Amino acid sequence: MSFTVAIDGPAAAGKGTVSRGVARHFGFAHLDTGLLYRAVGWRMLQGEEPVAAAEALVAEDLEPEALRGADVAQAASKVAVIPEVRAALVDFQRAFARRAGGAVLDGRDIGTVICPEAEVKLFVTASPEVRAERRFLELDAKGADVTRAQVLADVRERDARDTERSEAPLKPADDAVLLDTSDLSIEDALARAVALIQQKFPSAG
Repeated sequence: MSFTVAIDGPAAAGKGTVSRGVARHFGFAHLDTGLLYRAVGWRMLQGEEPVAAAEALVAEDLEPEALRGADVAQAASKVAVIPEVRAALVDFQRAFARRAGGAVLDGRDIGTVICPEAEVKLFVTASPEVRAERRFLELDAKGADVTRAQVLADVRERDARDTERSEAPLKPADDAVLLDTSDLSIEDALARAVALIQQKFPSAG
């Protein structure tokens, strides 16, 4: 059985947490497609040309802890606007999406570009202020020297870059279900996502 759940949304909306939880609940494989762009961004920061880095990407490149840094996140957003980079990563994502046993992919263009035929599409979002606060607390816990104002500015800058790019802009698919996590706990957000999937496709589990 191949069954694809496409989960899109902006930074710090909770889509990664929801995606991992959904994958665990249904026993599906999970791919954080943002890691692909982070890996390319990380290699760019090491001096590599972005398109060449994307074309040479292998699964092992998705493991380094360094991919979670704020500088890598910004680099990822920059390489993601390059059409040749996106094209180089499409086949990797589509093959993962149709693997036997079901798959959950989260990113920014899964439901619109990568998997427009996905059985279920969710768009996980939250207000910029809520997302910035989540990201600030995460960075602060790691000892990062940042302010709430800086993080909010970064979130808004990232949103603008993601939604205004000409290649695969961030937006909900026409048939995506909106899941706003602004006022939801992690548990409630995951429960709603699971319920939405079961409602649309009871046979999913």
